[in-house]
Amino acid sequence: VNSMMCVMFTLRTSLNLLAEHFLFSVSPDISLPQKYNIAPTHSVATLTAPLGQRQLHWMHWGLIPSWSNDPSRASRMINARSETLHEKPSFRQAFQKRRCLILADGYYEWQTKQPFFIHRSDNQPFAFAGLWESWTPPQASTESGHDTTQPLHSTTIITTEANDFAASIHHRMPVILNPNNYDRWLADDASQIDTLQSLLVDPGNSNEMTSFEMTAVSRHVNKVANDDPQCIEASATQQELF
Repeated sequence: VNSMMCVMFTLRTSLNLLAEHFLFSVSPDISLPQKYNIAPTHSVATLTAPLGQRQLHWMHWGLIPSWSNDPSRASRMINARSETLHEKPSFRQAFQKRRCLILADGYYEWQTKQPFFIHRSDNQPFAFAGLWESWTPPQASTESGHDTTQPLHSTTIITTEANDFAASIHHRMPVILNPNNYDRWLADDASQIDTLQSLLVDPGNSNEMTSFEMTAVSRHVNKVANDDPQCIEASATQQELF
């Protein structure tokens, strides 16, 4: 697990609180179960802002480029390195035109085999910088001749070099955007692309991450099927570690 970066995270915050925090409107028919162990290929809550209006979407975690013939590759594209977004064919177009926020309120990182849960001390939600794509499966026609394929929206979490806070556990970390930069990140304006790169260095910056804490948790979280409060409980070794 520990060779990858940001492979599991949580979203336990209620839908109404998320709407309040991220300023989007909630449709009454949407429900949001508490998630303690979101893993690659799961559906994740994302925000886009077409025409400046923030909208909530569910997207497949693992980017499938629109031109891809092989959706199975998505499981390898759960993270995108910030340093090479502008040059990698899989991410370049999305970086220019399809940026999103991925909603979370904690994530897991491993130091050797010890999992840690990284979250805000007040348990408030935050957002990872993400990219998204729309992929349409090869056409499948019915007897009536109508196309029955539905586009699949997929996303990836951008990672960068760990800041002072996170580096004690792992050399990479997900980009956690400052709320002041949400609009800039979501804007349709491609001319801003150079300034966007600056948002991906020392995300949330080390000083701001004084509002974060890390907790050693048990290996219960290692099993994706385990999606319950035990995932984030401090492990017995927590006292010895700090």
